[in-house]
Amino acid sequence: MPNPIMSEKAVNDAARAGWGAPDPSTRRTPITDGPVSDWQSGRTMTASGTATATGVLLILLLGSAVAGWAMTESNAISGEVKFPALAIGGVLLGFVCAIVVRFKPTWARVLAPIYAIAEGFFLGAISKVYNDAYKGIVVQAVGATLAVFAVMLFLYKAKIIKVTERFRRIVITATLGLMFFYLVSFVINLAGGDVPFLNSSSPMGILFSVLAAGLAAMMLAVNFDTIDRGIAAGWPKGMEWYCAFGMVATLVWLYLEILRLLAKLNRR
Repeated sequence: MPNPIMSEKAVNDAARAGWGAPDPSTRRTPITDGPVSDWQSGRTMTASGTATATGVLLILLLGSAVAGWAMTESNAISGEVKFPALAIGGVLLGFVCAIVVRFKPTWARVLAPIYAIAEGFFLGAISKVYNDAYKGIVVQAVGATLAVFAVMLFLYKAKIIKVTERFRRIVITATLGLMFFYLVSFVINLAGGDVPFLNSSSPMGILFSVLAAGLAAMMLAVNFDTIDRGIAAGWPKGMEWYCAFGMVATLVWLYLEILRLLAKLNRR
């Protein structure tokens, strides 16, 4: 699910509302006199803190995915699928969380775990359906997702891929366009229609999935750059959850695109 939630405008708005961290040039080590809000403590985000938040969200997502997998029944021979209603609810809840966090970064600490649990349940259910139809496809998709993440991180850290403002605008605009296309195709499906190449194993269908997965990979680079910018700018500690949310959302999208691509290749 495309989800370019990383918004520097939203962060700047939060800072103007009094939730921002102090200017890095005047920053001092805060005096710890008891539990205070991360948004007002003067503490700033770090790479390790963001990685920890991302890890927590992934653990929640995987745990929920196990439940979604267990509650889904499908028969590859008869084509019968018992898809739990909670899975559809998970998609909708995850979408709502993403929209809210897009405009309310300070809510990420609460909404990011909710998103991970809701989206994880859907991932588990849809993965079970795909795996029953194509044995071993989920393991392949997970492995490919991790490989793409590692490659993109290396390319970004090695500065082989440089995230300029132009690069960022192109990736986010293309992602929004793809999101709109998916929304339109969903409405068409509800009306009884179909977008042929979206799920077909034709050359055009495979090319579409390759481009969509490639776009998701480029969004990872944007996520890495946003985290680096936040650390350099001294964003408040709570922004670790905001950035972790964006990273997990991109990984979910990448996994789904790879899963769909592998399914198309298996049908050829």
